[in-house]
Amino acid sequence: MGGHVVIERLEFRGRCGVTPEERARPQPLALDLELDCRLEAAGLSDDLVHTIDYAKVAQRVVDIGTVQDSQLLETLAERLMAALFDEFSIDHIKLWLRKLHPPISNVTRSVGISIERTRLTQHILRADPPPARFLVQQLQRLPKGRVLDVASGSGRHALFLASLGYQIDAVDRDEQALARLSASARIRHLTGISSRVLDLERQPLQESHLGHEAYDAVVVFFYLNRPLFPHLIDALKPGGVLLYETFTLENHVQHQHPKRREFCLAHSELLRLTSNLRILHFDEGLHEGTSESESVNTAQLVAQKPFTPEPST
Repeated sequence: MGGHVVIERLEFRGRCGVTPEERARPQPLALDLELDCRLEAAGLSDDLVHTIDYAKVAQRVVDIGTVQDSQLLETLAERLMAALFDEFSIDHIKLWLRKLHPPISNVTRSVGISIERTRLTQHILRADPPPARFLVQQLQRLPKGRVLDVASGSGRHALFLASLGYQIDAVDRDEQALARLSASARIRHLTGISSRVLDLERQPLQESHLGHEAYDAVVVFFYLNRPLFPHLIDALKPGGVLLYETFTLENHVQHQHPKRREFCLAHSELLRLTSNLRILHFDEGLHEGTSESESVNTAQLVAQKPFTPEPST
């Protein structure tokens, strides 16, 4: 059963204010927390190790709030969110942080901010660079387990998925990009990523074999190598999922990107290339690009490899 650990009106004195004068001395702050977590094991075992220790949570909040200065309550709230998600098994946080005696005339009680956030949203916000919107939207369709990230580059998707507990095999022809991926994984203490330099276009396909039924999911973003599709599908376990997005010819015509037409998909071509898979989602059109102000024409697909039929008796 899911449940909440609630801490009401945790008070401490912190240096928080836009002006140097306001930060010059600690002022009283208060925090309310509602932490969603799994409580079944604790209810059965009566053991603190199976739940969130609210005393440790409270102490961690006080440690952060009393040591680090900040101009904005929003900044302090983000520090608290990051620490709580990193250090405790929390799925969802509601936070209300406020100044009890704000230096504002006519305010007789408090001023503050309220934030509500899931662990997944926290991972997305902290990802740098952020994962593709399509991956985030379809994440619930990605089976847990081992994922092949094809043409991974510096690994924005590999790092994001590894932070959620997936085991990642990243392949790319750019050795320097994979080195950056490995360095980022070490900095973030992500141990579930392995990488391999592999030129999928110059090496004969039989030499670049990706494995037979080895992966629970394969993800490919903005890379098109048509002869590779049978190998991608073969690499999937029965029931495994292919998640794919890349440019269509409309983007080449309208924006001259990519510069070569052969790197773009024709209308419904992605469906033809994956015709032996079960389509879970497909869309062609204008989608969010790599920045908030940019939109690109892409084809998006999520497809599942059929389960091996049981032998007839």
